[in-house]
Amino acid sequence: MILKKFSIMASRKRVFDLLRTINVATCQCPAHAHRGKIQVSNSTPLKDYAFEIKCSTVRYGLGVTREVGLDLVNLGAKNVCVMTDSNLVSLSPVKTVLDSLIKNGINYKIYDKVRVEPTDSSFKDAVKFAKKGNFDSFVAVGGGSVMDTCKAANLYYCDPEADFLDYVNAPVGKGKQVTVQLKPMIAIPTTSGTGSETTGASIFDLEEIHAKTGISHAALRPILAIIDPLHTLSLPEKVSNYSGWDIFCHALESFTAIPYTERGPAPANPALRPTYQGSNPISDVWARFCLQSLQKYFARAVYKPDDIEARSTMHLAATMAGVGIGNAGVHLCHGLAYPIAGNVKTFVPQDYGSDPIIPHGLSVAVTAPAVFRFTAPSDPGKHLEAASLLGADVTGKKQADAGKILSDTILKYMDVMKTENGLSALGYSSDDIPALVKGALPQQRLLQISPLPQSEEDLSKILEESIKIF
Repeated sequence: MILKKFSIMASRKRVFDLLRTINVATCQCPAHAHRGKIQVSNSTPLKDYAFEIKCSTVRYGLGVTREVGLDLVNLGAKNVCVMTDSNLVSLSPVKTVLDSLIKNGINYKIYDKVRVEPTDSSFKDAVKFAKKGNFDSFVAVGGGSVMDTCKAANLYYCDPEADFLDYVNAPVGKGKQVTVQLKPMIAIPTTSGTGSETTGASIFDLEEIHAKTGISHAALRPILAIIDPLHTLSLPEKVSNYSGWDIFCHALESFTAIPYTERGPAPANPALRPTYQGSNPISDVWARFCLQSLQKYFARAVYKPDDIEARSTMHLAATMAGVGIGNAGVHLCHGLAYPIAGNVKTFVPQDYGSDPIIPHGLSVAVTAPAVFRFTAPSDPGKHLEAASLLGADVTGKKQADAGKILSDTILKYMDVMKTENGLSALGYSSDDIPALVKGALPQQRLLQISPLPQSEEDLSKILEESIKIF
């Protein structure tokens, strides 16, 4: 009688979905194996039906970096590869790490040639260094560039016969699964943005195609992320600013990504479930935390560098966003950012040296207003919620206006944060759009996480709307 009543209220599809769920979840032991006459196919469904949350162990606290030597002792480490960049090698974060290693009798060699916004060439140089050592563990001290470089060095050190493109994401590379055992890696971020300390992603510029790509696999995740807010107190203003935009887009993109139940196909083996799985209830928790943190602390952390509360919260938010994107994924802002950064011409930002470079956080932010106007029809309610979490009053607002409301909210942040006025301020014009679209198309791993499919014309329109944003 109950089933009959339920059948009247629900669609045939929902009934069979429920029965399939019961079939899968029912205990398989002999005492409870009888299922009556219910017959449900166990064939692999077209869409996924599950998500996973994988994450590095996270340790957070003021001054916690001094514990890293003991962590390595606990791992039984004898010979450690420490990776950083030339700017950090003489500063307190690296000094604190090395003091802890020396105090605890850990032998180490240091590689300090990591390139900010790494390339395949700079990755290969780090791999070459790693292969010369007999390392049993790795420690990365720095921003996303350092952590991503260290992940790649660890991978190719442990698989010395691999061709470089073997592990690079398809279709650029072969997208080979990682089956070798990597060495333990500890990540100590010094910027508040990438969240690379908790993810299995390693991003770089492939010089041949003038676009970013990367390696993505759970095996690359650090085993421990040491989150020490003291390292952020010396961040220059623009570094803090652009890093904050990376958190901003990580949170918004993972929050609005295609739902995990709409991504397909489901894997034939759970080991093949991709790193980026789509939005899910757990990643949404991290995204909401980050958006609320940005609303309260973003400007304070940039313009009041001695505000330890603001900088500490932003440092934690970067890690939380990393957990979210490391499982849900990012989509159009990042997919378009890769050719924007990879085709840099003459733009030289403050606090980033003298060579042309478009910092990652800026490259993802510049298309954000147009991106979320495009994606809003996929889930207007969620886009309105995002705007609300960022401080907008959405009371009584129409769902049809969700894209404009979230876009206007982002533009207000851009005004406060003195963000460059679109692609034109970075040296691009409408004439460059075909090349930027061409560079974005190989980023299928990201574009497929968008809640809406997009054509080349759609990508061109988003870029055209981003030439000037104010």
